[in-house]
Amino acid sequence: MSAKTSPEAPLPVRSVLQMVAQWIGKLGTVWVEGQITELTARGGTVFMTLRDPVANVSARVTCARNVYESSLPRPVDGARVVVHVKADFWVNRGSFAFTAMEIRPVGVGELLARLERLRQVLAAEGLFNNDRKRRLPFLPGTVGLICGRDSAAERDVLENARRRWPAVRFKVEQVAVQGGLAVAEVTDALHRLDADREVDVIIVARGGGSLEDLLPFSDESLVRAVAACRTPVVSAIGHEQDSPLLDLVADLRASTPTDAAKKVVPDVGEQLALVHQLRDRGRRVMGGWLERELAWVHSVRSRPSLADPVREIERRAEQVDQLRDRARRVLDHSLHRSSDGLEHLRARLVALSPAATLERGYAIVQKPSGEVVRKAAELTEGEALTVRFPDDRVGVEVTGL
Repeated sequence: MSAKTSPEAPLPVRSVLQMVAQWIGKLGTVWVEGQITELTARGGTVFMTLRDPVANVSARVTCARNVYESSLPRPVDGARVVVHVKADFWVNRGSFAFTAMEIRPVGVGELLARLERLRQVLAAEGLFNNDRKRRLPFLPGTVGLICGRDSAAERDVLENARRRWPAVRFKVEQVAVQGGLAVAEVTDALHRLDADREVDVIIVARGGGSLEDLLPFSDESLVRAVAACRTPVVSAIGHEQDSPLLDLVADLRASTPTDAAKKVVPDVGEQLALVHQLRDRGRRVMGGWLERELAWVHSVRSRPSLADPVREIERRAEQVDQLRDRARRVLDHSLHRSSDGLEHLRARLVALSPAATLERGYAIVQKPSGEVVRKAAELTEGEALTVRFPDDRVGVEVTGL
């Protein structure tokens, strides 16, 4: 409901406060969860502040002493509780507070169940997948460190890191690491370091503690902030057995702050020893290769063709001379054989030639057509004939047949 007011017709303070009381009274009773701080008892009333576990928000709570004492175990400062309250607004003072009618401590089992449900939700979204985790730089130039104020975790990280690599630089963000302010301060420090381009890796470190003390590092908003970081994040919360959700979303989990320093910063002594080993190995490999190549060069130079190249030329010249002499002998022999064959053939031709017969005193009688006369019966009276001798011929006429 909205009251109609104006500068000319304002409402008195009592009326406005009565309206506020009426609105608050409509809320009735509700169950709220928070963390108890500033717990005091005066007479039959217990006063406390109920702080939101995530946001920097709190409210005053009053309850009867018997209500407080009936809660077992009795809540103490820092305890997580669920309170059945009724909202009250005191018109005379214009103040607001809760009146507690029942207080129930939040047990470890219930906290673990809530964390498990949140873990399953975030895992289903892929925030814990290994494929989204990034490799840490081999040698970070500047390391961002989020830790408690003047904490042992800070000293462990700084001392061990500088002992391993004295030149490493740190940007330290000191924040609350437990209580109602922890989530907001850690998240703000994370955003500042992630926005700093000089920071190559961020370490979130805290010493050990109870489950309740480590609850801020399982807060959903902080886990999502780490998942959205551009810079690799290392979680170093508690001891080996502690496992907040921050360990699952971080790019690397360290069991302790000291372990985080060892994983983020390389040891200068180990790296120098590794350099010496690699250099010696390279020297041995290169030396062996040079020895093999020199041996090959020596073997090549010791070959006759390179050791005495003139001798090789002379040997080749001798081979050429031998081949030339052999070719000459073969050709002469072939010519001689061919000459003998021609002589034999010519002798046979001469022996079989008609001229040879004529040389022995014979003559050949031929008709004008060149036909050889073999019988006298082939001739006719007065026919002209040619008588051929070895060196000449004469013409005759047939008579006296």
